[in-house]
Parts: sequence; structure tokens; C-alpha cells
Amino acid sequence: MKTKLMVLLLLTGTSMFAASHFYFGVGVGGYTPAPVAVYAPPPPPVYYAPPVYARPGYTWVGGYWYPAGPRWAWRAGYWARPPYARAYWVAPRYYGGHYYGGYWRRR
Repeated sequence: MKTKLMVLLLLTGTSMFAASHFYFGVGVGGYTPAPVAVYAPPPPPVYYAPPVYARPGYTWVGGYWYPAGPRWAWRAGYWARPPYARAYWVAPRYYGGHYYGGYWRRR
């Protein structure tokens, strides 16, 4: 009896993880990421001129510091295509001991 139960659990357990998954999401409104608690403010930003314009439809996303474990890491600026029409980049910020990640927002 124990052997049959073990075989049944083994077969149902492995087929559960082998099943294919399908995900479909629709975003409505704006997405604001949850703040991350950090205890030290980031270093001052690195200022530099953006490189030459990439191509029509792209927006410059300036560089920013982000928390990476117990330290801050620099993400250099880059040209990005907005994910939807009339979108603009809201830069990440540090306020009141919390880091708020950057995100795209609709005008």
C-alpha cells in the first residue's frame, strides 16, 4: 500500500512541475514599484552628456544609482523605446530612507 501511494505522489508531483504555464497580463493605469528600504543615501549622480541621438521614437533614460544588496550600483544612461504611446520615464529616487525604482508613465 505504501509503495502505491509513493508512486502516485511521485507521478502527480512530477507532472505538476512539468505542466506548461501560460500568462497574459493587461496593464491599466500606471505602475509604481514598491519602495525598497535602504539606510544610506546614494552617492551623488554621475553627470555626462548623453551620446548622439539613437533614432526616432527613442527616449534618453539618464543614469541612476540603485541598491544592490548592501551597496549602491550605478546604471549608466541608455536610449530606450517607450513601451506604449505617450509614455515618459519617471526617474528612480531616494526619499525618507526608501528607494523608489524608476518606471514608465503615460502622459
